[in-house]
Amino acid sequence: MYESRMNSDMTDHLYQAILSLRDREDCYRFFDDLCTVGEIQVMAQRWMVARMLQEGETFNAINEKTGVSSATITRVRKCLVYGADGYARVIHRLTEQESSKKEEG
Repeated sequence: MYESRMNSDMTDHLYQAILSLRDREDCYRFFDDLCTVGEIQVMAQRWMVARMLQEGETFNAINEKTGVSSATITRVRKCLVYGADGYARVIHRLTEQESSKKEEG
């Protein structure tokens, strides 16, 4: 099992709460209460950058499309290359889900 540097009882409780969310509305309601608008925006930007990097977008193209700083793009890229594999695992799952929906439809 993966051992995170952030491992704690409080973090475990938070992640258990996130795992209990059932749909997008639950997510909006929970994260609206939990986070500031700025915190959500930063996480959403990082997620978009990760997806774009995985799709082969260049730093300049990502900056132009999102307005995200090169420092943020670099940080996300480092996570993709040297991180805990979190971005890659979720991107892979979502790609599989999108492929399954296309095959069904």
